[in-house]
Amino acid sequence: MRALRLTGWGTPPELTEVPTPEPGPGQVLVRIAGAGACHSDIHLMDWTAEEAPPAIAPPFTLGHENTGTIAALGAGVSGWSEGDPVAVYGPWGCGRCRPCRLSAENLCERTGELGGLGGGLGFDGGMADYELVPDQRLLVPLGDLDPVAAAPLTDAGLTPYHAIKAALPLLVPGSTAVAIGVGGLGHMAVQILRELSPARIVAVDTTEEKLTHAKQLGADAAVLSNDEAAPAIRELTRGVGAELVVDLVGAQPTVELAGAVVRSGGHIAVVGIGGGAVPVGFGLLPYDATIAGPYWGSAVELREVLALAAAGRLRADVERFALDDVMTAYEKMRAGRLVGRAVITP
Repeated sequence: MRALRLTGWGTPPELTEVPTPEPGPGQVLVRIAGAGACHSDIHLMDWTAEEAPPAIAPPFTLGHENTGTIAALGAGVSGWSEGDPVAVYGPWGCGRCRPCRLSAENLCERTGELGGLGGGLGFDGGMADYELVPDQRLLVPLGDLDPVAAAPLTDAGLTPYHAIKAALPLLVPGSTAVAIGVGGLGHMAVQILRELSPARIVAVDTTEEKLTHAKQLGADAAVLSNDEAAPAIRELTRGVGAELVVDLVGAQPTVELAGAVVRSGGHIAVVGIGGGAVPVGFGLLPYDATIAGPYWGSAVELREVLALAAAGRLRADVERFALDDVMTAYEKMRAGRLVGRAVITP
């Protein structure tokens, strides 16, 4: 089968032929229908060995946002049949520690011992014709959802959902939520905010095209990300700031903007991995403001995300690419020319 393999840090991945895996006991082989291309894949390509997380090591197949149909079942797998449409839950933990037993494998206590963080992140992922899933607990029924359109929901939908859900007590009527960066993750964050809360939604981005898209999806206000962004958001909130700021970029300018517009008692969720840092200490942020670095979400939350999509209340706007054209997708992502999410369709 074909697979997009990362063979070393700081090197471009290679589309190559590899043997099709056969599922062993407890394992499931998934024929991939859609594999989302994520900006974190670009970090994997660009990192040096010193910059890369110690829990991950090449070689492995990229792709951690995956959907498809069950192609084969290993011995002992029950409750599933060949041909079932499934989404693959992305973070693969030990399955035994307390967070894992709560379905929060994104917070597994033993990730440093496992050799990877999930498919496409140390283990072989879905940028291939097939993906070998090590345990049936990592599958979620997809139902009637279009598997290509649903692939980004497993990360680009799940991650902002997890971040926003934790802050829902702050989002009362009259509150404000700010989404910084309304591209692949951000355009879904806007929809999630619209569906889960009564908050006024302020979208922030560097391009008018993405801001227009965000308003079409439910944002109440759109602000260009420049030197005037913080005063504009302050004015929208009558000077008090926002209850929630979700930074989907995480670069230094955006985390500084988040710190400048959060209100006292508000919350900042830095979802993007752009390398920025928010200063924390007495007087450095508004009083009682909190900050978190959300990572993915639980398998139960993925079910909730897919339920929103099945109800027609959440969608990923996708641009489809053949596996042979996968590097074109990443080039468009690097150039900022994707409005929604790129999905590879082996």
